[in-house]
Amino acid sequence: MVLTKYTMIRITRVYSDKNGESHFENIEMPLKNDGEIGFLSDKIPAKDIVFRTVKPDYDYDFHNAPQKQYIILLDGEIEIETSLGKKRTFKGGDILLMEDTEGKGHKTRNLQNIERRSVFITL
Repeated sequence: MVLTKYTMIRITRVYSDKNGESHFENIEMPLKNDGEIGFLSDKIPAKDIVFRTVKPDYDYDFHNAPQKQYIILLDGEIEIETSLGKKRTFKGGDILLMEDTEGKGHKTRNLQNIERRSVFITL
């Protein structure tokens, strides 16, 4: 089967290595054809769902994720910087898997002058 935008979801994982350095990893979650209702992933157990807004000038210095969690960006644009200085830009519709609960953490800042909305799904 050829993977298309309908048979997988792209997720960016942010994690810490054994030395505490944070990194990015691209992962793909496979989706299965479930007929008329579309393509679905396997179920992932979750604890909580948290909705969040941040002010336009959001610029959060190095920090760790408080727990393993997915973040779904609803709008806006952010830059995340790892402890090694690598930067990536994410926008509304992107999905992050935050697993750097220990170590040196990451920085996050808004790139657009808007109040940004996101959804956190804790695991």
